[in-house]
Amino acid sequence: MAERRVPTRAVDLWRFLECESLTLAEWAASFNAEVKASGGGPHHLLGYSMGGRLALHALLDAPELWAQATIVSAHPGLTDEGERLQRMARDAEWAGLALTADWPQFLDKWQNQSVLRSTIEPGPRGQLVNRRRAIARSFMEWSLGKQADLRPGLTNLQTPILWLTGRDDEKFTRLAADLVPTLRQGRHHIVPDCGHRLPWEAEDVLADLVGQEISGTSPTTD
Repeated sequence: MAERRVPTRAVDLWRFLECESLTLAEWAASFNAEVKASGGGPHHLLGYSMGGRLALHALLDAPELWAQATIVSAHPGLTDEGERLQRMARDAEWAGLALTADWPQFLDKWQNQSVLRSTIEPGPRGQLVNRRRAIARSFMEWSLGKQADLRPGLTNLQTPILWLTGRDDEKFTRLAADLVPTLRQGRHHIVPDCGHRLPWEAEDVLADLVGQEISGTSPTTD
């Protein structure tokens, strides 16, 4: 993005959970308050995977704050109560591993999930061992199982939303294909030759699409 002269601010999500637990809604209110206090604008929001789910909560909390959003490989919410309970139980297990397991082994186990397997590593994460308490809290507080189904709220938003998925990421592409047509200003762009790890597998494509979206020269929907 810097090469394209697009100023960005990377949000350290873990700092929000360093000292206390925050629900998804509480995080959205806290984050939006920071953005409002920073001034400036127009503001564009970009979130990937869990960060994409958080971004959706920020949009719903203060839609007037955001000129546009790009959501990458994110889940709008489970609709089945049984699936919610299963996901919370599974994330509780991940929280325990994040807090107590050997860190390299935890990272290997996380990376070896079928949805996350990629030929491109997302970068060094060994230093995150110092944030393991906050990461464990994120599994508990920001679990997909604790997230409401956001679809009804999203369909009422006027905010332009570009939803990106990798063509090889069948599950999340299907979720986006079902949701985006119901959005008032939504577009779904499927990026070829990549999966769930789209930001790393298609780095230049992502930067180009976000840059085009901000400048108002975005391509038509795929």
